[in-house]
Amino acid sequence: MYVLELGGEDDAFARREAASACDDVRALGTGLATARGVTGRVRTLAFTHRASRLVGTTSAPEASVADARTLLDAATVDRASLPVVSHRDGPLDDGTVAVRANDVRGLTGVDTQRAERELGSVLVARGFEVDLDDPDHELRALFARVDGDPDAPDDDDGETVCALGWLAAESRRDFGERLPSDRPFFQPGSMGPLFARALVNVAGARDGARVLDPMCGTGGVLIEAGLVGADVVGSDAQWKMVRGAHENLADALGSTRAFGVARANATRLPFADDSCDAVVFDAPYGRQSKVVGDLRELVTDALSEARRVAPRCVLVADREWDDAATAAGWTVEHRFCHRVHRSLDRYTLVLE
Repeated sequence: MYVLELGGEDDAFARREAASACDDVRALGTGLATARGVTGRVRTLAFTHRASRLVGTTSAPEASVADARTLLDAATVDRASLPVVSHRDGPLDDGTVAVRANDVRGLTGVDTQRAERELGSVLVARGFEVDLDDPDHELRALFARVDGDPDAPDDDDGETVCALGWLAAESRRDFGERLPSDRPFFQPGSMGPLFARALVNVAGARDGARVLDPMCGTGGVLIEAGLVGADVVGSDAQWKMVRGAHENLADALGSTRAFGVARANATRLPFADDSCDAVVFDAPYGRQSKVVGDLRELVTDALSEARRVAPRCVLVADREWDDAATAAGWTVEHRFCHRVHRSLDRYTLVLE
């Protein structure tokens, strides 16, 4: 079992993305989830920061440092099987360790420095040497509230959970290095890389998959799909966007990943039936269309074309569009709503 440290403000969405790289993801507490297994794709996740091999969990009205120590005292620590986090070359020295404690989202009030000291002393007593700068192994002590999550166990609601785990994998946090404004071609309103990465992960982007964005704009979604290993194709109704997206993809992916961009109407795509594994697109928002009826027809027809070319679609829009998805033959697997600002909610539909 593994414990996942989630990011963002929507744990349900983070868990849905984590499920693209982990098995049997379940809520544990605010900002935490468990998984029965993880893959190397954890490193590509946007809203999962870390995955740790679970030592154990405990919950109480106010979980404490003492609870964490009790968990560690009762655990068997096999040096040979611990996940290695050191970046040093060559064999391990003496199996050095560091303890990192986290009051997840600052909701529990646990003294994390005390937790690190006490758990570290347990490990030292077992023969480990502490190295806070470059340890071979890292023990994560995580404290989180359980209340407020509809997917959390009912009998734990209102409690604090403590989870101990040996760090096994961290996601690569390089999204700030790929700001839309830093690309060769930029247009205001371009989707940020963090959210785009989560969308393509939810869609199933990975090595061997082909992902299509039929309203690709500047190509941000396709860039993130390509960076996780997928082959990507895009289309847009405007030549300006087609040329700009191609320039951005060439800059971000180079020759490492196959990509193509064409000028096309999203309601009449120049792609064969079942030629893609997933479609991901950001539909036009209502304020961009003079007549809502025309926008509804556009989205419905685009969703029909998406269903023709792929078995899965992830749609982002300023409304739910459940009726359009159903009319196009899709089943809404998941629906998420994210507050962008006071006058805009952004909906994400996962369609099968």
